[in-house]
Amino acid sequence: EITLDGEKIGWRNIGRIAFATSEPSFFPAMDAEGHKACYQEHFGTFKEKRFDALMEFFELPANRAIGKFSTGQKNQFEVLLALSQGADYILMDEPFAGNDIFNREDFYKVLLGLLEPSETVILIEEVENFVGRAVLLHKGKVIGDLNVEEIRESGRTLVELIKESYRYRAGRVGQAIAKMEEES
Repeated sequence: EITLDGEKIGWRNIGRIAFATSEPSFFPAMDAEGHKACYQEHFGTFKEKRFDALMEFFELPANRAIGKFSTGQKNQFEVLLALSQGADYILMDEPFAGNDIFNREDFYKVLLGLLEPSETVILIEEVENFVGRAVLLHKGKVIGDLNVEEIRESGRTLVELIKESYRYRAGRVGQAIAKMEEES
């Protein structure tokens, strides 16, 4: 059962959660202004100033159908909608997959500057240089809770600590290929 702050998720609290993924969830024939109006109508917590500021930051055209945006622009718009919804929890699954490093770095700086204390972002992406804390989840359980000081003191990178926590087996790819070749 999935709950939000102890309550089952339903129509009364679903607006407290926003999503941004590398797979677009917007209406491709609608332009940014249409999406803005739709979100304002459906989410009483919609942050219009944030929406406008992020549109300007990402330099996105307000009156072009989102389906005609480039892949990078679509990713940016997906993130922009999630951040503007006014949700308490913003889930992002590799929102900038395929975007250049400069775009991602600028986004994380903006993200850190605009979040309010009541907002929590759950981000699935490699963000080692931007996090202060990493909570590691595996099969629905917390398997690690590291702060940036613990990471530095360990002398290892966040990725190394994650691999250790998840018991990552680097040789498993080679083993799988060898097994497939044996069966051929």
